[in-house]
Amino acid sequence: MEQLVEIPKTQVMMAFVATCIEATARFLNSDYKEVYQRMKRVGLIERYILPNYELLHSDSRENVAAGIAECLKNWEEKSNE
Repeated sequence: MEQLVEIPKTQVMMAFVATCIEATARFLNSDYKEVYQRMKRVGLIERYILPNYELLHSDSRENVAAGIAECLKNWEEKSNE
């Protein structure tokens, strides 16, 4: 009989963040390291992705990537004002 391993929610959420970064990088045709740095600069991971995990993880990867890319662009523009 197989034994199931329970993964802590924080690890699941961090894996989701990594998926968001990679999917957004593909959507923007950019390097994932660059996208991560851009997200980090404006606090997108801590202030958008993680607080909205429950909502975001139930949507398609394509929709999430498009939404995050738009949010990133808007937050970068605001931070440059």
